Amino acid sequence: MSLVAWLSTPFGYPFMLRALIASVLVGGLCAVVGSYVVLRSMAFLGDALAHSVLPGVAVGFLVSGRGDRHGLFWWALGTAVAVSLGVGWISNKGRIKEDTAIGIVFAGMFALGIALISTVRGFAVDLVHFLFGNVLGVSMWHVWTIVAFGGAVLLLIALFYKEFLIVSFDPTLAVTLRLPTSFYRYLLLVLIAVTVAVSLQTVGLGLMLAMLITPATSAYLLTRRLSSMMLVGAVLGAASSVAGLYLSFYFGIASGAAIVLVSIAFFLLALLFSPSRGVLRRLVH
Repeated sequence: MSLVAWLSTPFGYPFMLRALIASVLVGGLCAVVGSYVVLRSMAFLGDALAHSVLPGVAVGFLVSGRGDRHGLFWWALGTAVAVSLGVGWISNKGRIKEDTAIGIVFAGMFALGIALISTVRGFAVDLVHFLFGNVLGVSMWHVWTIVAFGGAVLLLIALFYKEFLIVSFDPTLAVTLRLPTSFYRYLLLVLIAVTVAVSLQTVGLGLMLAMLITPATSAYLLTRRLSSMMLVGAVLGAASSVAGLYLSFYFGIASGAAIVLVSIAFFLLALLFSPSRGVLRRLVH
C-alpha cells in the first residue's frame, strides 16, 4: 500500500470523516480552554465537571428515553453549567477555597449519578460511550453541536481575552480597573463546563481531563505567552486527534484512548526537549 493510500483510506468512510472533524475541533477547543485551566491550577475542576454530569445524563436517560442521544447531551450540558455555577457560588458565599467547593460538589453529584444508575436495569451499558467516548459514532448533529458551542466559547474568549487575563493573573489590577471580577470568574467556569459537555462524545468522562490539560501543558512548556500557548496547544490537540484516529483505525485501539495516548506522547517530547523548560536542557546546563 502506498503512503497516499495509507493516509487516505481511513477517511474514505463517512463515519471516519465525521470523527476526524469532531476530534480535531474538540482537540483545539480543549487546548484553548485548558490553557486557563492549567495556568490557574484548575485541573481538579475539569475532572469534577466531567464526572458531575453523570446525574444529568442519568436523568436525561430516564426522561428522554434510551434512544434520544440529543436529549442526553442537553441534560449533560445543563448539569455541567449548573455545577460550575454551584462551585463558584459555594466558594464565594461560603468563604471556602475553590478546590474544597469543587470536592464537595463533585462527591455529591457523582454519588447521585451512581445512585440513579443503580435503579435502572441496563443503564450502565447504554452509558458506556459517555464514560469512554465513541468518536467513531458521532453524527452530523454532534459535529454541528461542537461547531456551534465550541465556536461560541472561542468567540467569548477572544472578546474577553484581556479581561480574563487580568482577572486570572492580576486580581489587584482588576480591582483597580473596576472590572466585574465575579462576572468574568463565573463566565470562565461556564466556558469550561460547556467545553466539557461538548467533548464527552469524543473522549468520554474518563479521559476528558487528559484532553483538557495535556495539550495545554505541552504548549506551556514550549511557549512564553498565553496567546502562543493557546495556539500551540490547539495545534497539538488537533494533531493528537488525527494521529489517534489513525492508530484506532489500523491497530484496533479505542479511539478516545488512542487520542489521549498520542497527546501524552507529545507532552513527554515537550517535557524532554523544550528549549526553555526541557529536562535535557537543564541537564546540559
